[in-house]
Amino acid sequence: MSTEENQPVKTANQRGAARLAAVQALYQMDIGGTGVLEVVSEYETHRLGQEVDGETYLKADASWFRSIVAGVVRDQTVIDPMIAAALQDDWALSRIDSTVRAILRAGVFELLERKDVPVPVIVTEYVEIARAFFEDEEPKLVNAVLDRIAKQVRGPAKK
Repeated sequence: MSTEENQPVKTANQRGAARLAAVQALYQMDIGGTGVLEVVSEYETHRLGQEVDGETYLKADASWFRSIVAGVVRDQTVIDPMIAAALQDDWALSRIDSTVRAILRAGVFELLERKDVPVPVIVTEYVEIARAFFEDEEPKLVNAVLDRIAKQVRGPAKK
């Protein structure tokens, strides 16, 4: 028995799991047209900390998960134009992969609403989520877009 199994789960790990679940839920809503209440209920009842199809979902901070999903839906008319403006001129938000779109929406929501979380933490967490799904340019795109938006909404990074 390893010592890791006896360690309490850190809040940061639960927030990271909540971020990943939020991205998955936002993707599901984007692709399937599922409503926010239905998705949040499904994830909280059947996925967070549960085993689904042989995959064990990490225990997640359910309130953090809910706040991201509901906040993105509530603020999407503000978030999407910010992402579109931060993309390169020849890229439309609609042309971006749905998973990347979900990652960017969740990241921008946290940059706008979670002033208690440092910018590097938010950007790093969402770049890592992008790396879980993609190997090539997508994590760089997530990094660049979130960095641009962070400078707009939070000011230049402090050295």
